Amino acid sequence: MPTHKLLLLPGDGIGPEVSAEVEKVLDRLAADGSARFEVERGLVGGCAIDAHGVPVSDADVARAAAADAVLLGAVGGPKWDGVPYEIRPEAGLLRLRKDLGLFANLRPAICHAALADASSLKRELVEGLDILIVRELTGGVYFGEPKEIVDLGNGQKRGIDTQVYDTYEIERIARVAFELARLRTGRVTSSEKRNVMKSGVLWHQTVTALHARDYSDVELKHELADALGMKLVQAPKRFDVIVTDNLFGDMLSDVAAMLTGSLGMLPSASLGEADPVSGRRRALYEPVHGSAPDIAGRGVANPLAMIGSLAMALRYSLDMAAEADRLERAISSALDAGHRTADLARPGETAISTSQMGDAVVAALSASAS
Repeated sequence: MPTHKLLLLPGDGIGPEVSAEVEKVLDRLAADGSARFEVERGLVGGCAIDAHGVPVSDADVARAAAADAVLLGAVGGPKWDGVPYEIRPEAGLLRLRKDLGLFANLRPAICHAALADASSLKRELVEGLDILIVRELTGGVYFGEPKEIVDLGNGQKRGIDTQVYDTYEIERIARVAFELARLRTGRVTSSEKRNVMKSGVLWHQTVTALHARDYSDVELKHELADALGMKLVQAPKRFDVIVTDNLFGDMLSDVAAMLTGSLGMLPSASLGEADPVSGRRRALYEPVHGSAPDIAGRGVANPLAMIGSLAMALRYSLDMAAEADRLERAISSALDAGHRTADLARPGETAISTSQMGDAVVAALSASAS
């Protein structure tokens, strides 16, 4: 039986609550004989600022680098609004992404049939939806230099953020998208703003050239990012894999998230380069939702995005695709049985707690093993 080393970073707000449900699932998988899990725990975000004065410690970054996979709950909250920008809770997540080289963010947007009516769009537009957004994560405007606020005098200031991409950054994220498309329906949509941004021109040129050279078997289309946002709410099922930069990926993945009915349903994976010898990728898995401080501690948060993030870890980092399939089916089974947390419950439906939803998934997982 293989042993997998995991680092759990529950974080802030509802992070510890949803992370506790992941630990239940790990215990169930271990009891099934699927694998052994060695789970270390660390701090990231506001809780790390409180404990260490920084949003993530050097020791926890080292633990993350040594782990087979990192599972992160959520970071941030109003408690830390007044800390210096450089040590804000989100800086801990950004450091993990940068130091671990996690350049590829995978955000699936899947609409379960049981939840199609929870979407803000009509059922026929979203039922059966299965989109994968591949977002470049370590370049672009979030990391480009200069990044500063300049005092111009006379009471005027200028805020500067710089959008920067090199060819290799675009090529490696596009390769991830094309490779994943080959495992799906073989369609990629590349998105940028080449009509007004030079980085968009380079992005378009680079993806087009790579496609012609190495991936001509995959269908490639291009969409301007604003037009793509419109089409995602007009006819979302026309898309399969979408590849885009850091800024537009951040926005478009949140648009796609709401097509499914709730941010509480959506997992994500952040992957680094594959080791040329072992094939191992450093990776971090986290729900798309934030720390939701308004409901923290009330036991009402939806843990399914966090549990889904574990399923992605099983698939992409731990070589446990069969168990990932089982876990994803268990999530669907829990929903088909009518279990709903508050974010999913419709008028007249009874909402269950975070813990009860975790128990429902574990029960479905147990049933599939018998």
